[in-house]
Amino acid sequence: MTATDVARTIDAVWRIESARLIGALARRVHDVGLAEELAQDALVVALEEWPKSGIPHNPGAWLMTTAWHRAIDQLRRRRRFENHRPALQHELEMAQDLTAGTAEASAGDAIGDDLLRLMFIACHPLLPRPAHTALTLRLLGGLSTREIARAFLVPEATIAQRIVRAKRTLAEAGVPFELPPREELAARLASVLEVIYLIFNEGYAATAGEAWTRPLLCEEALRIGRILAELTPQESEVHALVALMEIQASRLRARVGPSGEPVLLMDQNRAQWDRILIHRGLLALARAEAVVSERGPYLLQAAIAACHARATEAAATDWVSIAGLYDELARDNGSPVIELNRAVAIAMAYGPAAGLELADRLAQGGELANYHLLPSVRADLLARLGRYGEARAEFERAAELTSNTRERELLARRAAACAASPGHA
Repeated sequence: MTATDVARTIDAVWRIESARLIGALARRVHDVGLAEELAQDALVVALEEWPKSGIPHNPGAWLMTTAWHRAIDQLRRRRRFENHRPALQHELEMAQDLTAGTAEASAGDAIGDDLLRLMFIACHPLLPRPAHTALTLRLLGGLSTREIARAFLVPEATIAQRIVRAKRTLAEAGVPFELPPREELAARLASVLEVIYLIFNEGYAATAGEAWTRPLLCEEALRIGRILAELTPQESEVHALVALMEIQASRLRARVGPSGEPVLLMDQNRAQWDRILIHRGLLALARAEAVVSERGPYLLQAAIAACHARATEAAATDWVSIAGLYDELARDNGSPVIELNRAVAIAMAYGPAAGLELADRLAQGGELANYHLLPSVRADLLARLGRYGEARAEFERAAELTSNTRERELLARRAAACAASPGHA
């Protein structure tokens, strides 16, 4: 195995094992920041030793043992080792058992609990949303500070500061490494799901920059979502979010043209949709429906995505069912953005005039005044009604409001097409 192959293997192992490693360490040392430092130390040792000695049979256990030895060394240096010796010796024996592979079967539940605790800590209500996102990607996604900064188009120093502040806040508040009380669990779970979907959406339709999509973020959000689904088998909304992300991720290849330009849903080559991801998404949706008590927002959105996925061509889309699902979603979880999506579905099911009426109402309300998709939707509906002059102005306004270069180019092209239309005034 070449040095390059070893480096790639280490990177893959880190992405797979880092969350479990940090979770297990945090349970033992009761400090997320210290746990991450110990895990990083183990990674450095792996980068030094594995190219010479080869990849160990159980890389995760090797990293755990190495990290735990580092923890013992730190305690020795602080001259507190003797006071902690009994507990430390017990933990070291556990780590050695893992290395030998004798405790793998019995450790499954503990690993699951550790990951679940880590998710809830990363999304602790003490932390602001940007910190939730950065810490989740760092601790659970295994992404470096540089990768997170590049994904969200912010300076690396900004992401580093968010992560440092978040870990300091958790440490100073003495946040215990445990699941929240039952009465807080539902609200905290909603926050975890929100952060996962926020990460996915940034990958699916980047808010700024040169790229229309960032597949790495979609992959990480999906990976974290799948882990959460396995750890919470009775939570319908978790399975529903995974279903939604699987189905949407199936379109990623078709969303981008040969030169990186955006390709809108109705223009996509559906033969490029990933049928394996669609199949996984539909299975996750079935799991969500099997344990549901009442249909939540992610289940309804997943059902909408499934309607698109089942249509082998754009003309076969069941827009009447989609409009009905949006009606239910807007009634129970209404927001201006959901209303805008509902306007699109109404337009496709019952004609552009019906959709434009809803979009105009949103424009008058002012809540989406700086949201570029509102004038974009209005422009599309105006163009379908033959009102090309108004459509052109709306496309141009949408282009001014977006921060994504590729999207701006698309909107400018559509504005130019309106200007060239025979009915343009």
